[in-house]
Amino acid sequence: MNEEYKVALPKLGESILNATVVQWFKQEGDMVKLDEPLLEVSTDKVNSEIPSPVAGKLIKIHAHPDQEVDVGATLATVLVSDVKEAAASAPVARQTITSEEASSDNQDFFSPVVLRLAREKGISMSQLEKIPGTGQGGRITRRDIEAYLEKPQAVQSSCAKNKTCSEFDRGENVKEIERVKMSSMRKAIADNMVKSFYEAPHATLITEVDVTKIIKVMYEQKEAFFKKYGAKLTVTSFIARALVKALQEFPLINSSLDEDTIVVKKFINLGFAVNVKDGLMVPVLKNCQQMSLPQIALGIHEISTKARSNGLTLNDIKDGSMTITNFGMTGVLTGIPIIRYPEVAILGVGAIHKKVVVVEDDLFGVRSMINISLTFDHRVLDGIYGCQFLASLKHHLESDLTIE
Repeated sequence: MNEEYKVALPKLGESILNATVVQWFKQEGDMVKLDEPLLEVSTDKVNSEIPSPVAGKLIKIHAHPDQEVDVGATLATVLVSDVKEAAASAPVARQTITSEEASSDNQDFFSPVVLRLAREKGISMSQLEKIPGTGQGGRITRRDIEAYLEKPQAVQSSCAKNKTCSEFDRGENVKEIERVKMSSMRKAIADNMVKSFYEAPHATLITEVDVTKIIKVMYEQKEAFFKKYGAKLTVTSFIARALVKALQEFPLINSSLDEDTIVVKKFINLGFAVNVKDGLMVPVLKNCQQMSLPQIALGIHEISTKARSNGLTLNDIKDGSMTITNFGMTGVLTGIPIIRYPEVAILGVGAIHKKVVVVEDDLFGVRSMINISLTFDHRVLDGIYGCQFLASLKHHLESDLTIE
């Protein structure tokens, strides 16, 4: 017996609510096999192939290239000749995302349609949670949001937040402005930053580190190191190693917050912010606590190369426990980054600069200095804990110059 099977966009990762169709590998009328790639979609940070959960004939494509679709939306219809096969294969597709669903945040309580509408209307998560829901189980529906927006105070708050009631939207001076639609990556970055900034009380500490000895070692060893390991010896590698040691001494920073429970991670998965064409990507180098300096340097090189060549997979960007962002590459001395949710801290690295400092016996000397900032979630740790952590990081960075 023939049966039509609706292929839906699966949940591709934590906090991913939609995706954009990039290309189809099959055309209407083609036969498809079980788990054969059907199409490619682009999420906030990576491209993913969607396999067919059933075998049969592709009779209808519902989402076309460059079209944005929500999680759960129908992508295609496949005519299955064996109904039992469809029934048996459908759970397999769901099982591949079980771990993602188990780790999803509170946004999963709201449907993708509701979240998108709230974002478009400038309604924050805190405001959204206060809207009474009339749907099944008290869920908020589109109609609930529309009713909320009809209230004068809601409209005023929404307009003040997203500027939709500005003079430009009334048609004034339209020739002097340009409206640029945000890419899916940019929107995802914006959503994550807003969520992190408003949910986690941020605090920042800054320390100054003398990297003169590291620069000397790098200059002396760079050629031999590259010849032996195939990767450049960089300050970031030394910082990452020192960070691992400091995190082992201060494990609260290597954690996440699950409601009223602090989840301390035994593994150390470091994310490295990489500037790409459409925004910023954060590939994750996993199990750094098991790596030597050469392994860390090679790992950073590999994931950065994959990021810049658009070769990252979903596995490359998930499960990070702390992030390093290096704004010093642009010459900026100090920065205060926003925490990458759901992590509880982020390390900011400034530019290396020459500075006259007091050295031994109150003598002056010119040293290579670098500013390192720690932005952390004040709900999880106190300022003194952050100070002690930075002191440990500084100590390891200035004293451990070994290469192996």
